[in-house]
Amino acid sequence: MRFGLRNEEMALEEMVQRLDAVSQDTDEIMHQDIVPLCAADIEDQLKKQFAYLSGGRGQDGCPVITFPDYPAFSEIPEKEFQNVLTYLTSIPSLQDTGIGFILVIDRRQDKWTSVKASVLRIAASFPGNLQLVLVLRPTGFLQRTLSDIAFKFNRDEFKMKVPIIMLSSVPELQSYIDKTQLTEDLGGTLDYCHSRWLSHRTAIESFAVMVKQTAQMLQSFGTELAETELPNDVQSTSSILSAHTEKKGKMKEDMMLALKEGHAILESIREPLTKNPEYNLNQDQLDNQTTVQRLLDQLGETEAAFDEFWAKHQQKLEQCLQLRNFEQNFREVKAILDVVSEKLSAFTDVGNSYAHVEHMLKDLASFEEKSNEAVQKARALSLEGNQLIQSKHYAVDSILPKCNELQHLCDEFTTEMSKRRNLLHKSLELHSLLEKSMKWCDEGIYLLASQPVDKCQSQDGAESALQEIEKFLDTGTKNKIQELNKVYKEYESILNPDLKEHVQKVFQKQESMEEMFQKRQVSLKKLAAKQTRPVQPVAPRPEAFTKSPCPSPGLRRGSENSPSSESNIPKRGNYKRAKSEMSDIQQGRSGSVMDDEENLAILRRHVMNELIETERAYVEELLCVLEGYAAEMDNPLMTHLISPALQNKKDVLFGNMEEIYHFHNRIFLRELENYIDYPELVGRCFLERMEDFQIYEKYCQNKPRSESLWRQCSDCAFFQECQKKLDHKLSLDSYLLKPVQRITKYQLLLKEMLKYSKNCEGAEDLQEALTSILGILKAVNDSMHLIAITGYDGNLNELGKLLMQGSFSVWTDHKKGHAKVKDLARFKPMQRHLFLHEKAVLFCKKREENGEGYEKAPSYSYKQSLNMTAVGITENVKGDVKKFEIWYNAREEVYIIQAPTPEIKATWVNEIRKVLTSQLQACREASQHRALEQTQSLPLPTSSNTSPSKNQTKSIKKLEERKTDPASLEGYVSSASVPKNPDKSKGWTKTSHSLDASEDNDGWSSAEDPLNSSDAEEEGGAGLRKLVPGKYTVVADHDEKGSPESLAVKSGDIVELLHEGEEGLWFVKNLTTSKEGWVPASNLLALIGNSKSAQSLSSSESGTGSTFLSSSSSCSESCNATFSDIKG
Repeated sequence: MRFGLRNEEMALEEMVQRLDAVSQDTDEIMHQDIVPLCAADIEDQLKKQFAYLSGGRGQDGCPVITFPDYPAFSEIPEKEFQNVLTYLTSIPSLQDTGIGFILVIDRRQDKWTSVKASVLRIAASFPGNLQLVLVLRPTGFLQRTLSDIAFKFNRDEFKMKVPIIMLSSVPELQSYIDKTQLTEDLGGTLDYCHSRWLSHRTAIESFAVMVKQTAQMLQSFGTELAETELPNDVQSTSSILSAHTEKKGKMKEDMMLALKEGHAILESIREPLTKNPEYNLNQDQLDNQTTVQRLLDQLGETEAAFDEFWAKHQQKLEQCLQLRNFEQNFREVKAILDVVSEKLSAFTDVGNSYAHVEHMLKDLASFEEKSNEAVQKARALSLEGNQLIQSKHYAVDSILPKCNELQHLCDEFTTEMSKRRNLLHKSLELHSLLEKSMKWCDEGIYLLASQPVDKCQSQDGAESALQEIEKFLDTGTKNKIQELNKVYKEYESILNPDLKEHVQKVFQKQESMEEMFQKRQVSLKKLAAKQTRPVQPVAPRPEAFTKSPCPSPGLRRGSENSPSSESNIPKRGNYKRAKSEMSDIQQGRSGSVMDDEENLAILRRHVMNELIETERAYVEELLCVLEGYAAEMDNPLMTHLISPALQNKKDVLFGNMEEIYHFHNRIFLRELENYIDYPELVGRCFLERMEDFQIYEKYCQNKPRSESLWRQCSDCAFFQECQKKLDHKLSLDSYLLKPVQRITKYQLLLKEMLKYSKNCEGAEDLQEALTSILGILKAVNDSMHLIAITGYDGNLNELGKLLMQGSFSVWTDHKKGHAKVKDLARFKPMQRHLFLHEKAVLFCKKREENGEGYEKAPSYSYKQSLNMTAVGITENVKGDVKKFEIWYNAREEVYIIQAPTPEIKATWVNEIRKVLTSQLQACREASQHRALEQTQSLPLPTSSNTSPSKNQTKSIKKLEERKTDPASLEGYVSSASVPKNPDKSKGWTKTSHSLDASEDNDGWSSAEDPLNSSDAEEEGGAGLRKLVPGKYTVVADHDEKGSPESLAVKSGDIVELLHEGEEGLWFVKNLTTSKEGWVPASNLLALIGNSKSAQSLSSSESGTGSTFLSSSSSCSESCNATFSDIKG
C-alpha cells in the first residue's frame, strides 16, 4: 500500500513542478511581474495607432517604435499615452530592450510647434532605453527653415540621453534604418497591419492566460486527488472513482480546448507563409511564433505529466475498489461457509438401519452437492485474491490472510465432509453385517422349524438333516459376526450406546441360534449312529423362541392389533424389535418375503420417526414464536420498542397461530405418538382429525396481510430484541411461514408412507388421508385466489362452496347484443379467470401486481356472474377439443370457454355437470314433496293423464333415472334432418338431461304447470308424440339440410303448432322469425295453457354430439331456492 501511495506522491511532485514552470513562463511572456498590462485592457487606446511597434529592427537589432503623423497627438490623455508606451516597450525580449529602442517620429505634415511639443512629450514619458531618435521634420519650406533655426537655438531643451536627428526626407531615414525594416508609409517594404498585430497580441495573451489557468486547475485538482482518503466500502469507493473520472474528463476537455486555441493562433501567425512561401516574418512575428510554440510545448508536457499522475491515481482507486469488493465478497462467502459448516456439524447421527444409513448418505450427498456451490465460490474468491496479489496490489498484507483463511475453510469443510462420509460408509458396512447376521439367524431358525420330525427318526433322515445343518452352518462364515470384540474395535468410531446395544442383541441372537443348532446336531448324531429303539426327536416349540432373551430385532410384535395408548415412548424406537412368533415361521414364510417385509417395515418406521420428530420440532417452534414474540407484544416492558404501525396488530401478524399450536400440541401430536409402533395405520389419525386441519385455511388467507405488515415493520427494534433473546439465527418471517410449510409437508410424508404400505392393512386409510390432505391444500389455494377478487358487491359466502378456479380464453355470443360486437366477439377472446361456486360462476379479469411475496400475487377484477339455476353447458365445440360452452337463459347469452388443456376442460365439465345434476335432484325431491302435499289435500283425479303432479313426478323420475345412467351423460344427438322412419322419433328418449330456462314475453308462469309428457313415453316411449295444440319451446337446434321445407330453429325459440305430419314431423310457425316449416316433434316441448314448462330437457346441438345439461330458473322457484345479488 505504501508503495502505491509513494508512486502517486512522486507523480504529483513532478506534475506540480511542471505546472510551476508553466506559470512562470506565462508571467514572463506577459511581463506580469513588471508591467501588469494586457492588450485587451488597452485595446481601444492601441487602436488609435499614435504609436506602434512595426517589428522592424535597427542595424544592431534595436526595436523600432514608430510615431506616425497623428493630428490629435497633443490631445491624447497622459494616462493613455503612458499606457501605450509602457505596453509597447514591454513586448520585445529583455535582450532587445536592453540594447535600446529607435524612435521614428514622422512629422512631415505637421508644424514646428507641434514637432517640438511631440518630441518633448515623448522624451519626458518614454519608459525604456533609447538608442536613437529620428524625426522627420515638416516638409514645407517655411516650416523646415523654422525648425532648423529653432532646433539650433533650442537644442538644450531637447537634451536626452541619446541624440535626436532631424531628417528632411525618407531617403535620409533609410540611411539609418534599412528599407526592409521600415513600413510602406516610411518608404520601406516591411509588411505591417496594425489590426492584425493587435489581434495576434490579444490572442497570444489570452492563450497565455488560459494556459496559466489550466495549469493552476490541474495543480489544484492533483492536490485534491492526492489528499483523498480511501473509503472503506464498495459504494463510496465506486462513487469517488466515478466523480474523479468525471472531473478528469472535464480537465482533459479544457486542455484540449487550450491546445486547439494555441494551434489556431500559430496558424494565424504563419498565415502569410502559407499564402506566400517566400514571405519573411519580421522579428516580432517570429517572437510571437516562438512564444506560442513554447506555450504549446509546455502545455503538452503538462498534459503528459497529468496523465501519468492520473493513471497512478486511477490505479490506486481501482485497486481500492477491487479490495472493497474482495472484502465484501469475503464476508458473504465466509458467512455462507460458516452456515454450511454448522449444518455439516449437525450430521452426527450414524443411522439405525441399513436403509436409514443409505437415506442419510443420499442426504449427505445432496447436501454436499448444494454446498459445493459455496465452496466453489470460496475457492474462486481465493484465486481472485491471489491474482490481485500477483498484479502488485497495494493491499497485499490485507488480501493474503483472507485468501489463506478461505483456503483453510474450504479444506476444512472438504475434510469434514469426507470424514462424515467415511463414518456413514462405516455405519453402512456395520448395518449390512448386522442385517446379514439377523437374516442368517432367521433362516437358521426357519430351517430348524421346517425339518420334518418323522423323517428324522430314521438313520437316513437324520443324516440328511445333519447334512442340511452342516451346509447351512458353512454359510455362517460370510454372514455371521465372528468376534464381538473385533467388531467393537473395528467400528469404535461410530458405536454409540444405542448402536452398541443393537450389536449385542444381534450377537446374542446369533449365539442362541448356534446353541439350538448344536443341540439339534447332538440329537441327530445320536439318531444317525444308533437305532436300537425308535427315538422321537421333538422340534423346538415356538414358545421356546419367544421366551429367548434375544428376540429378533427385525420382526414386529404380532400380538397387538390396535394403536397403543401408552405415553412412554422409547428414545430410539428404531432399535426396538418386537418378539417374533415361531408360529409365523412354521406357516412357511420364505426368507425373501420376510426380508422384503422387514425392509418395508424399517422404511415405514423411518417415515413415522420423521413425521413424529418433525411434528415435535414444529410444535416447539410454534410455542417459541408465541412465547418469544406474540406474548412479548403484551409485555409492558417491551412496549417502547414497538413501532406505532405495529400497535394492536398481533392478530394480523400471527393470525390464528395459537389455535394451530393448541391443536397440534394437545391433540394431533399425542395421537401420532400412539401410532409409533403401527406406522402403516397412521392414515386413520389423519382421517379422524381432517376437519381440524381446516384451521390452516384461515391462517393462509391472513398470510398476505401478515407479510405486508412484516415488511412495514421488519426493522422494528422489538423484533430485533426478541430475536436476540431467543438466539434465533432466522428472523420472525421465517417462522411465520412454518404453518404453510407444515401443511404441505404432510402430503409428502403420507405419499412416502403409502409407498411402503401397499399391502398393509391401513393402505386404504393412507390413500384416503392423502386425498383429503391434497383436497385441503387445493381448498387453501383456491381460497387464496378467492380473497383476491375485487369489485364484487355481494357476499361471496352466499355463492356456496368454491369448487374450481382457473384461467381461460372466453368468446361471447349474445342474441341481444350489438351486431358488430357479435361478429367481433368470435375472433377476439377475453382472458378471464373463472370461479365455479355451487350457486354461480364468476368471470373475473386477472391483474398481475407488483411487489414481493404475497403482494406479488395477482388480483381478480370482477366482471360478471351467472346464476347456476339458469346455466346450461355444451360439452364439445367443433374444431377444438379444449373448448366447451356455457350458455345462459336458453342460449340468450353464450360463452365459449377454451381451457389450457383437454384434461382441464374435462375436469370443469364434469364438475359443472355434478352441480347441475345435484340441482336436478333437488328439484325432483321438491316436486315429489309438493305432489305428496297436493295428494293429501286434494281429491284424487279421475284420470292419470290429467294429473299435473303425477305427470311432473313421473317425468322428473324418468329424468333422474337417465341422470344416474352413465351412458345418458354422454349426450344425445337430436335429429339433424327430417326422419324417414317413424320409429326413430321417440320424443323424450332423444333428449339429454338438461333443465332449460326459456324465457319469453308471453307472461307464462313456469311454476304453475308440470312437465308435459305422454303416458306412452313414460311407459317406454315406443310411439310417436301425440299432437297437442298450442305453443312449444324448441329444446334442440334443427337446420334445413334434411328437406327444402324444413324449418331452421334454435334451442329456446317459441313455435306454434299448425298441423301434424307424417314420420314424427310437425308443421309449425316460428313466433320469433314468423317463418313456417317442418320440424321433428322430438325437438319441441309443450307450453300447456298460458305457461311454459317448469322443467325441460334439451338435446345436443345438431351434428356435434354435444350434451346440454342445465336447470331453469323455474327450477329454483319449485325448489324454493333464492339467490340474490347475482349480476348477469
